[in-house]
Amino acid sequence: MASNYVKTFVDVCSYLQDPCHVARFQKICGVIGSFPVKPKNLGSGESEPDVPGLRKRIQQGEQCSDVNFGNGAVGDAASSQPNGMQSDRSVGPGGTSAAAGVESDTVRSKPLRRNSLTEEVGQEFLIHNKFLFYLFTFGTELGNEMFFIVFFPFLFWNIDALASRRLIIVWAWNLFLGQSTKDMVRWSRPASPPVVKVEVFYNSEYSMPSTHAMTGTAIPFCLFMLTYGRWQYTFLFGFSVALSWSVLVCVSRVYMGMHSVLEVITGFLYTLLILAFLCPLLDPIDTFYMTDRYAPLAIVVSHVSLGLVAFSLDSWSTSRGDTAQALGTGAGAALATHVNYQTGLLLDPPLSSLPLTLQSVGVSAVVLSVLRFAIGVAVLLVTRMAMKAVTIPFLCRVFGLPSDNVRQARQHMRVELPYRYIVYSVVGFSCVCVVPLLFRLVNLA
Repeated sequence: MASNYVKTFVDVCSYLQDPCHVARFQKICGVIGSFPVKPKNLGSGESEPDVPGLRKRIQQGEQCSDVNFGNGAVGDAASSQPNGMQSDRSVGPGGTSAAAGVESDTVRSKPLRRNSLTEEVGQEFLIHNKFLFYLFTFGTELGNEMFFIVFFPFLFWNIDALASRRLIIVWAWNLFLGQSTKDMVRWSRPASPPVVKVEVFYNSEYSMPSTHAMTGTAIPFCLFMLTYGRWQYTFLFGFSVALSWSVLVCVSRVYMGMHSVLEVITGFLYTLLILAFLCPLLDPIDTFYMTDRYAPLAIVVSHVSLGLVAFSLDSWSTSRGDTAQALGTGAGAALATHVNYQTGLLLDPPLSSLPLTLQSVGVSAVVLSVLRFAIGVAVLLVTRMAMKAVTIPFLCRVFGLPSDNVRQARQHMRVELPYRYIVYSVVGFSCVCVVPLLFRLVNLA
């Protein structure tokens, strides 16, 4: 009986892992690839990337008989087209669209960003539903660096500092566990064809589980758990927002062609397990960071140790850098939390004032929030830019490495790990301690 359940579970996982489901979903959403009519012959002697599981996925893709790979007409122009989107309104001699079967509102597009490791620009594809393209592009951006460098500070400076700093703890641990699991499992991205790579920035990373799905689940649900009862809103409202946020991010990763259905579901469930374990510990962890005299030492040792573990799992990739970046940000924010408490710079509202309510949205409140946000983010961006410009050349000199090729220099662990920690720990510390102090000095607190 038990063996039957195991077999059924394995069969279900294999079914959900099939890239054909990703390709079908993309086709339903109006994404058409620029593949040749017939996929490349694997026996032609062409070299293939040495990625475990890649051959199996491509062979699975060849079995998708009901998925239209597209034609070569779109792909032929791919090399001459810049990244971005262009309306396909060219008209042929007969008064019809130059690309057969392409509607007048169809948009030609290529991935907006190059592959972070190989500099690959990706193939051109056609977008038949621009609303879904923009919706899922927004959804996938909810898991990228620029969103976090905007969201966490806005929450900290304008709404709830306690929720923000605890959310950073969850984000750092969640990303560490997700990226480390990726580098241990080592599953490749869904095969293309049949999958259309709407995004290629993370295409060289492993894919199981989806860390976008993990952060897109951890952030809204943890925020909901941290603020429900602390702020005045209904359970249904908070849960609906969290679930909608999570679903949007998860589905966007399938739309982008970056993950299979199984990888997204696994990321979602994995995060719920992490939250169930971690959320009850947030209060004692936060209290320890604020009050214990040895907290700074424990913060530095624990976060650096986790980074060393992550960097030892696989060769250089953006996933290792993202892990160190999250851990560095978490370390900087935790150290700033200790400094704020010890100096009395930023104290949490007393329990007697709970539940908190949003103030009436007046012109002065909006202007104040916008000023805080604009000045604060500008400080963080300048800080990050300045630290990047100084740190990498300095580390290259220390370790005797050439600094003329930044990408190559960062593939060395002794450069990438301290670079990420130094830069983003300073950014995290600035967000939680330096910028609030600046707000006090200019009467914006």
